[in-house]
Amino acid sequence: MKNSGEIFESKIKNQVVVIGTSAGGLSALKILVSHLNDFPIPMLVVRHISPDATGDVVLKELNKLNTLKCEFAKTGASLKSGHLYLAPADHHLLIGDDRKLLLTKGAHENRFRPAIDPLFRSAAVAFGSGVIGIVLTGYLDDGTSGMKAIKSCGGVCIVQDPKEAEYPAMPKNAANNVDVDYCLPLKEIGELLQSLSSRKLPKQKAIPKDVLIEAKIAERVLSDLSSVNKIGEQAPFNCPGCGGVLWKVEKDKDLRFRCHTGHAYTAASLLTEQTEKMEETMWTALRMFEEHKNLLTEMSSQGNGGSKSAKERAESTQVHIDRIRTILQTTNYGDEDELPAGSSI
Repeated sequence: MKNSGEIFESKIKNQVVVIGTSAGGLSALKILVSHLNDFPIPMLVVRHISPDATGDVVLKELNKLNTLKCEFAKTGASLKSGHLYLAPADHHLLIGDDRKLLLTKGAHENRFRPAIDPLFRSAAVAFGSGVIGIVLTGYLDDGTSGMKAIKSCGGVCIVQDPKEAEYPAMPKNAANNVDVDYCLPLKEIGELLQSLSSRKLPKQKAIPKDVLIEAKIAERVLSDLSSVNKIGEQAPFNCPGCGGVLWKVEKDKDLRFRCHTGHAYTAASLLTEQTEKMEETMWTALRMFEEHKNLLTEMSSQGNGGSKSAKERAESTQVHIDRIRTILQTTNYGDEDELPAGSSI
């Protein structure tokens, strides 16, 4: 018969905490980690950062708290009690089938690498009901789909109280679209985690097929046409990341899309990406029209037989220039962060 220490150790080995955050994440993580002295369950963190960022500041600030051993995740590393593993820039952080860390250069999801959803899905597959997923402050809705995966596998879902979050959209969208177990301020999340570390784990559930497929797509880092065909149907949209066809993920009641190379988008992140592409295209068109008009104006000043025609064409081109400028000045590129329950745009 196992003694109490062996039972506790077994519980720890079968649990993991995964955290996703974006804008305002450093401050939120500092508060949360400060309440986790001697916390036994390994923690994995994805914080949205640019590809050229180092993330050293985050580790330095978290290690100052002297509560957890905070370090960058490395492929093949085993999960250790009392450690926090941070996703490095430009890499997805996943948990492999052997429950060891895995870094990949797979396609961006929700416009980011590292992204939150791939980590959450991989944790749900590897640990099932032993996963505790947490979404903190940030823009848009990365983490919501991953939270659904955790919930479907029997894990615990926690969001930071949006009223407290510096950027409330990310926890708010998760709370609106997932039956989360707890919505709490950071201090109370820390206290809750301490109590959950000794909980009796519920019986493991069967991993849904669609969660398994999407988790494998993130691991493979290759074109996988057969997999996306299994989880959805082609949609009349192109992937902003590679220009390929997008598939609508049928298993999700909310709008989500994937391409066969691995890019993935919620409707909100796809809309944001399309909007940025549209604006970029409009600025390019404006430059080309202005160059065209300038050349026609130069030609009209030469005083030859074609000068009148060139002048008229320059005046016509100016009409197009004015229209494009009006669109750029008046289009509301909007804040699509906050989405109503059951909606993605």
